[in-house]
Amino acid sequence: MSLPNPPATCAINTCDFCDLHGEAIERGDLRVLPPVFRHYGRQPVFFGEIVTLRCLEDNALLRATLQQAGMQRVLVVDGGASMARALFGGQLADLAVRNGWAGVVIDGCVRDVQELQACAIGVRALGCMPVPPRKLGGGERDQPVRIQGVPVRPGEWLYADADGIVVSAQALHRPPAGEGPD
Repeated sequence: MSLPNPPATCAINTCDFCDLHGEAIERGDLRVLPPVFRHYGRQPVFFGEIVTLRCLEDNALLRATLQQAGMQRVLVVDGGASMARALFGGQLADLAVRNGWAGVVIDGCVRDVQELQACAIGVRALGCMPVPPRKLGGGERDQPVRIQGVPVRPGEWLYADADGIVVSAQALHRPPAGEGPD
């Protein structure tokens, strides 16, 4: 089932979403990212409409994007799964919180882990790396990306909880208690 915009108090349960929307999984309208992402921010559960970036070891575009109003969206960054440099750290997490972003998913690394843990934002990444990013201004925004081989498009919805990360072509909501499989 879908809603135009899930309420801010919407219960997120990726297992329920997968149980209830098996046909959407078969069609490719509901996709699950591989279980390779670690949780770094203070918010373990987050969701929102997706904004995409593609940038390799260069976070100038990431910073410019987070300077804009987040409107409780989720920034999904195709960092090429690079483990050589961090793309996101404490300063950018503070910026994201101030500007109303719900979360950030980085197919790459973060840094400043203690600072990230103190920020009221959802952050998922492959790992941590103390080497800073370059700031050359390269990259693309609002283009389809592949995160660990899974297609992710701007305007889709991302839901993250302790069980995983789900990407949906449409906004989802959890049914009332007792209506879904256990």
